Amino acid sequence: MDLAKRRTPADRERLLLAIVDLCDAGEAAPAHEVAAVQDLLSSIFMQLVVEAERDIRRRLAEKLAAADWAPPALVNVLALDEIEIARPIIAASPVLKEHNLVRLLVEATIEHQIEVARRPNLGGVVVAAILRQAEPAVLTALAGNPTAELTDADMRQLVAAARRVAALRLPLSRHPKLTSDLAMQLYVWVGQAVRHALAERFRLDSPALEKALAESLREAHGAVATDSEGVVIIARDGEREEMERRLIDKLHDAGQLRPGYLLRALREGRLTLFATALARLGRFDTSHVRRALDSDRPELLALACAAVGIDRSVFPTILQSVRELNAGRPSGGAEGARRAAGAFGPVSPLVAGAAFRQAAGAA
Repeated sequence: MDLAKRRTPADRERLLLAIVDLCDAGEAAPAHEVAAVQDLLSSIFMQLVVEAERDIRRRLAEKLAAADWAPPALVNVLALDEIEIARPIIAASPVLKEHNLVRLLVEATIEHQIEVARRPNLGGVVVAAILRQAEPAVLTALAGNPTAELTDADMRQLVAAARRVAALRLPLSRHPKLTSDLAMQLYVWVGQAVRHALAERFRLDSPALEKALAESLREAHGAVATDSEGVVIIARDGEREEMERRLIDKLHDAGQLRPGYLLRALREGRLTLFATALARLGRFDTSHVRRALDSDRPELLALACAAVGIDRSVFPTILQSVRELNAGRPSGGAEGARRAAGAFGPVSPLVAGAAFRQAAGAA
């Protein structure tokens, strides 16, 4: 109880890990399976995690990765966190079912999708979703996962994709489910070292290989040369912002999105997460929040913060952090900061929100 009353990151970490250890010690007890107990655990963890530091969330993810009693809402939030935090959860959590993994393939970044493809004993439903999306980096991770449930048809699809995705070729050449027929097809597109390994592994017929190579060369005369380089993992434009929006929606729906989350986002250098959370908390148009962040009127940001319950004493820290992350914007210097302080006058959050919408809409 003493830890629960403290607010320092170290105390919050000790409390979180103590609760995990307590649950681990009694994981065989049927109490964890009772809905009311699950709801209570979920509420406790979410309240503590939502404002927790990055290192605390990382350690919590590592502790919960193998826990079958972990609250699903918490596990799904951690799975959408930064990749260093999400990785152990995606790789091992028994709470993540196939539909959760498929959802990550749709909602999360390429880095998260790669971790899904690497998950041990990946089921056929998730494999099918990866093959449908045909993202080169994720396909490559799948090809390097020897425990994934790949059918003969799945292997044929991966080998066919190897013609255009060079990074697929080496892991496929080593895959335990590669057949001699598929090895013949793959042989055409790989370098000499991999060709030698394939020929030794499958005792491939040299005349047949020469024929396949000759046919490939004839086809190449009318085709565009394929890329011989490996796949470079680059997030799509707007991909991370979309994932952050979904994370904020999950926190909001769970009743755990609070003003303190704005400070956490800024401490971690995540300006777009800050903007998304501020817009959700205040029910603002996201474009208005971004306009306020890029303006020369810091009082607009102050109005938005006042509308969601940020205290006047905290705002200077927020303004300084935003400026550091946003090339000095919102500008206005010390005079702008003085004007911004005036936004925290004797008005209600409702009035501050209305004033922000009107001012930002006209800016």
